[in-house]
Formats: sequence, C-alpha cells, structure tokens
Amino acid sequence: MKDLNELEETVRREVGVRLFTVLAWVPERRALRRVHSSHPGPYPVGGEKTVEVAQDWLATCIEGRRPYFGPDKAAVREIFADHELIESLGCGSIINVPVIGEEGEVLGVLNILDAEGSYDERSVAAAQSIAGQVTPALLGGAA
Repeated sequence: MKDLNELEETVRREVGVRLFTVLAWVPERRALRRVHSSHPGPYPVGGEKTVEVAQDWLATCIEGRRPYFGPDKAAVREIFADHELIESLGCGSIINVPVIGEEGEVLGVLNILDAEGSYDERSVAAAQSIAGQVTPALLGGAA
C-alpha cells in the first residue's frame, strides 16, 4: 500500500489534481474527518465536519457507494457549502469517489478537484481504479 502522499502523486499522474483530500467517514456522527490534504492551510488534516452537502451527494457517494462527478462550477456550487474557497483555489470540477471496505461499508471518500472542465467520465473511471489503494490507510487510522 502506498502512503497517502504517494497516493496523491498517483492521482496527479493518472487523473490530474489541483486540490486533493482524503476523508474518513464517521457514520455514527455522519461526519467526514480529513486524513490527508494537498492544501493543509485551508483544509487541515484532522479537520472534521458534519456533512454540510446536499442530500443528493450523500445519496450518491455514501448511501449509493457511487462516485459523484461535478464537471463545472455550477455543480460544485450546488453541492458544497465551501464552494467559494474551492473556487479561490482555482477549482471548478470535482470527482468524489467512495472508498469501500471488504464488507461493503464506506470507509471514506477521495476528493479530487481541478479547474472547471478538467474531468470527464474517463477521469472518474481512473479515480475509481485508484480508490482501493487507500483502503488500508483508512482501516489503519490513516497517515
């Protein structure tokens, strides 16, 4: 298993990314806890938030265990309360991929963001193929 810094480099190489975070899902609080961040200033490791996103995102990523793809700023604005900060970092397209454990449980989410128009369905597929590499880190408390 790669450490999360190596995973970030894999995402940069295979998908492309401007902002990358790994979030652990805390189901008892319906919260996400950041365990890795490419931008620790605005998105510090250890930061936790109760889910402040649209119900559609929860239904897709957490309950449905499917990736969420927001191809443009309008999609990002619709779903994420921190869209102004996201845009200030030059991001306007997002891929969220759930990390699924061996028993089908959601362990966390990969957040992959870049400039508007940077991603397409091939990008989503590439991100999905990478997501399994983070499972051991999320099971072990993550670095």
